[in-house]
Amino acid sequence: MLEDRIGGGAFSDGAALDAPEPSSRDDRRRMRGPRVNDFVVKFANVNGSGSASANSLFAKSILRMGVPIAARNIFPSNIQGLPTWYEVRVSQEGWLGRRGGVDLMVAMNPQTWDRDLGEIEPGGYLFYDNTKPLPPEKFRSDVTTVGVPLTAICNAAYTDPRQRQLFKNIIYVGALSALLDIDVAVIEQLVGEQFKGKDRLIKPNLDALHMGRSYVLENLRPLELRLAPADQVGDRIFVSGNEAAGLGAVFGGASVCAWYPITPSTSLAEAFTDYCKQLRHDPDTGAARYAIVQAEDEIASIGMVVGAGWNGARAFTCTSGPGISLMQEFIGLSYFAEVPAVIFDVQRGGPSTGMPTRTQQSDVLLAAYASHGDAKHPLLFPEDPAECFEFGALAFDLADRLQTTIFVMLDLDIGMNDWLCRPFQWTERPLDRGKVMTAQALEAATDFGRYLDVDGDGVPYRTYPGVHPKRGAYFTRGTSRDRYARYSEEGSVYVDNMERLLRKFETAKTLIPAPVSRPAARPTRKGVIYYGSTTPAMHEALSHLTAQGIALDALRVRGFPFSREVEAFVAAHDQVFVVEQNRDGQLRTLLTAECGIDPAKLVSIVHYDGTPITARFIAGEIAARLDASARSREAAE
Repeated sequence: MLEDRIGGGAFSDGAALDAPEPSSRDDRRRMRGPRVNDFVVKFANVNGSGSASANSLFAKSILRMGVPIAARNIFPSNIQGLPTWYEVRVSQEGWLGRRGGVDLMVAMNPQTWDRDLGEIEPGGYLFYDNTKPLPPEKFRSDVTTVGVPLTAICNAAYTDPRQRQLFKNIIYVGALSALLDIDVAVIEQLVGEQFKGKDRLIKPNLDALHMGRSYVLENLRPLELRLAPADQVGDRIFVSGNEAAGLGAVFGGASVCAWYPITPSTSLAEAFTDYCKQLRHDPDTGAARYAIVQAEDEIASIGMVVGAGWNGARAFTCTSGPGISLMQEFIGLSYFAEVPAVIFDVQRGGPSTGMPTRTQQSDVLLAAYASHGDAKHPLLFPEDPAECFEFGALAFDLADRLQTTIFVMLDLDIGMNDWLCRPFQWTERPLDRGKVMTAQALEAATDFGRYLDVDGDGVPYRTYPGVHPKRGAYFTRGTSRDRYARYSEEGSVYVDNMERLLRKFETAKTLIPAPVSRPAARPTRKGVIYYGSTTPAMHEALSHLTAQGIALDALRVRGFPFSREVEAFVAAHDQVFVVEQNRDGQLRTLLTAECGIDPAKLVSIVHYDGTPITARFIAGEIAARLDASARSREAAE
């Protein structure tokens, strides 16, 4: 028998004999009955162990059962050997942000055992490989341990070391399917889909799946964390922001991508490449209708983008903070010479190399004021992959209309993690190329000046190279020039041009996506502003605060420059919290600088440890600040 070889013994009530007996608190928790479709599972693995596909299989099987999940991958910047975590939040109510805390820890990495054990909520579960017994001090009395001899099972079934490592992951998915009551038929279907075209791999993976499942069914009891079929997913899709933005760029008419690899933006360029291969080849000739260049560095990539934009192509690059730092001079050229460009900034922890594989909203000020001298750039803040798709397309219309660089501000969390979101929506429409003069328009015109403000909105008319044999030509330069693009160092000419650029930035306020408001259920003079990937955690935090009797009007900012609605929201409240994922409160700084708001009115709530922000953190910080303010007022009285 397998049990004789592993020396594991029997189990009762899901607890391993080599672990401490459950505490009375655990016993009381058992009596309350199972928690269905509402818990957090976290996998602690070693990078390069092949666990990613198994963990993804686990997450997708829950989605196929109709239960919403939020999945987060936390991984190191090396290729192999360091710790990696994958967190799956199961939420019948549909909360898609990180909750905070762990109910079931799948501890597969001895290096991080103590840290992983510490994250488990009191009354939670620790799943581990108990092939080798561990001393009692390695456990917690308020956590139920669930031991499965994964190594022993693998050693009995496989002789090849690599097979033992890889199939161990599938075996623990099988064990979890029995412990949590996951529909095994769903997992079997997903395995078939995953290895479609590689049919010889299907049976070995199914065999490994059932090894783990059978062991649990024969030796353990299900946990009080249960999964039950539901119908809460609907038509939503599970996709990453980078993939969505790449597809959005295709729909937005992008035909040129020049990029240099950098985490966490690389997969955006790869997604654009894949979609172009599917959608951008001439059906008759097979010729590619796009150009994708992996440049020698970030400086070259943005130079190619500006050159392509000057020539009339819709062009973009994707990068992260270090890349933006290198691109500054070309971004300034785009702003001053008024050449359309799009930059997808998938933000990560900085400064310098910082935390390359951790998430932050750390480039807000860097992007808004990129370049030396006086320059301002429109920013778009998508909340999820659906908006990554929409803003990914919209950015190219805005770049053409405003003749400048548009930043789409993703971050690692939204860019590299799969999110559950509404299906992408697209209405067929012509590309908005903005103010471009054709040969016919030039023939009819009595005057053309590249930098003339004909309409009073700060946006001049432009021409494409070679549009007319005699008219519409001008010299593009990064030096100061007059309204007709003629070189000038006259101070008044320079000021005239810079003032027009400010008028154009005012025009941008009417084109940037409007903010989204969530008024409180009752009147309040307190509000909160948030943006981007903070959104799902913020929405849940608002629910927590409401339950505590705290009413907050909420406003999600979707772009910069800020519209009048943002200024009006702040003016309507005595105190406004600004929630963001960076140390210095960069959006708060932007609000005070651009809107003339009293800084004392804006209260920063910042989270910047590199992990996605949680609802517990937001609600706890806001409640604590309000409590402190109340005590301060009482003391003053």
